[in-house]
Amino acid sequence: MSAPENSLQHELSALYSDHHGWLLGWLRRKLGNAFDAADLAQDTFVRVLGRPHEVQGLREPRAWLTSIAHGLVVDHVRRQDVERAYLEVIAQLPEPQAFSPEARLALMETLLALDALLDGLNPKARGAFLMSRLEDMSYPEIAARLGVSLSSVEKYMAAAIRHCLAFRRAHLQAA
Repeated sequence: MSAPENSLQHELSALYSDHHGWLLGWLRRKLGNAFDAADLAQDTFVRVLGRPHEVQGLREPRAWLTSIAHGLVVDHVRRQDVERAYLEVIAQLPEPQAFSPEARLALMETLLALDALLDGLNPKARGAFLMSRLEDMSYPEIAARLGVSLSSVEKYMAAAIRHCLAFRRAHLQAA
């Protein structure tokens, strides 16, 4: 191992040993759950391993770790919200219409992908898009529900479609 690689390895080890316990406590207080906190602490350090160039000369390691962990907490909470909403809908279905475990998993993965797709979209545009595509509502119906004009709904839908196309282009280029 070369000297720079050895130095980086040492810095990564020191970062983990010096701050893992603190980060775990911070996450435990945020989440109120030791198991999720442990998972997200490990996920934070996995992200750190993917960004080794940022470790060298780090002045505020706890602030940096907190920033990474906060993003993971937001994703975790969003996923829990999607799962909770899904389970509420499933619980209301009559037994013959209940989904198999495989179908539930496929539907959950689809919902999480849709949530990721619409992440960052203006909340009204996101709502209008979901009402149009999932509830099959017309633009006038959406305008009435949102309490906005028809032209606002048209602008929301145009923004949502542009957002989806940009997401698709970005993911096709990355592949």
